[in-house]
Amino acid sequence: MTLGEPFRSGNDTRSGTSSAVSWSVAERTAAWVGNRTPPPDGYRSDELQAHFDRVTAEAEELVAASTGLRAPTGPARARVTDRAGWVQANTASFRRLMGPHLDRLDPVSRLGALGRAGPLSERAARSFAAAGRVATGVQMGAILGWMSTRVLGQYDLLLTEEAAEDQDLVYFVGPNVVALERRYGFEPEEFRLWLALHEVTHRCQFTAIPWMRDHFVSLVDQGLSSLDPDPARFAEALRRVTEEIRAGRNPLREAGALGLVASEEQLEVLHRIQALMSLLEGHGDVTMDRAGAAVIPSAARFSRVLRERRHQARGPARLLRQLIGLEAKLRQYEEGERFIGAVEASGGPELLARAWEGPEWLPTLAEIRDPQAWIRRVGTQPALSI
Repeated sequence: MTLGEPFRSGNDTRSGTSSAVSWSVAERTAAWVGNRTPPPDGYRSDELQAHFDRVTAEAEELVAASTGLRAPTGPARARVTDRAGWVQANTASFRRLMGPHLDRLDPVSRLGALGRAGPLSERAARSFAAAGRVATGVQMGAILGWMSTRVLGQYDLLLTEEAAEDQDLVYFVGPNVVALERRYGFEPEEFRLWLALHEVTHRCQFTAIPWMRDHFVSLVDQGLSSLDPDPARFAEALRRVTEEIRAGRNPLREAGALGLVASEEQLEVLHRIQALMSLLEGHGDVTMDRAGAAVIPSAARFSRVLRERRHQARGPARLLRQLIGLEAKLRQYEEGERFIGAVEASGGPELLARAWEGPEWLPTLAEIRDPQAWIRRVGTQPALSI
């Protein structure tokens, strides 16, 4: 589908319910943005799929040997997709995770819930809602479309009883992988195995650690459950921006635009999510380098190039990354690696394994940035087995 197709307003026809976002508009917008960067000449998804099937299986064995984590749900399944396919997969995940919370923000639903939707107010609300859904869909689609040109791989951790064949997948965005290999002269056999190591590690984190997935989803639910489009929040956000700028700090540094409009309760949950993702991303990077050390001679170069790539954005692109929280996301890799390095220097992998024993053992955001504080907290506690 292209951006030129008519936008459907009102209810999203695929969900059957009112929503604050037109997901179909988001997908079409993202596809248009993503397709502005064509795939590399001679790109063959079938050949890439066969290659990733093989290296993903190899990566799974290497990760299990390095970490002791093995998914109990069966072997990892790789899926090579194009940018539009990545957008569709993420849109489906967003709808499963965020849909019920976003539906509460729909103007028609809010008026009905408040019991004051008269003929005129309901008509105005429906018109406003239709325009708002399209506008939000375009905004979300533009961000997803831009990200679809950057992402190399991703593990889909959201599991439901519906469409099981399209879940628990390790995704690889084929055009981006091949383009990066050609740009930097990467050896495909090594680079694809190196990528698979990181994503398979994430799958093991969320499946081999029994409580991890439910804990992550519960954190997101907590953060989204208190969403409320209160105009006072935006006034408070302006106050925070002013204070941060006066203090010489970037108001978007910690959590992007979301951090500005979040309540104190949401900020606390957001910081817990950031701490968890720093731990998981750092562990993914460390495992990727460690597990592949003997079989991927170019691992150090891959790591160096991708780190440099993360910091290349300038001007409008960097502002966009700050607004959507991607700058904070990229810091998670670095802070997580530093945390793991400090913990293992103090007590080896055995000490780090304490973090997998339960949610109460996870580091806080302050402890991620001060590993010795976490070491002091858990070092005197009795060890448990997961």
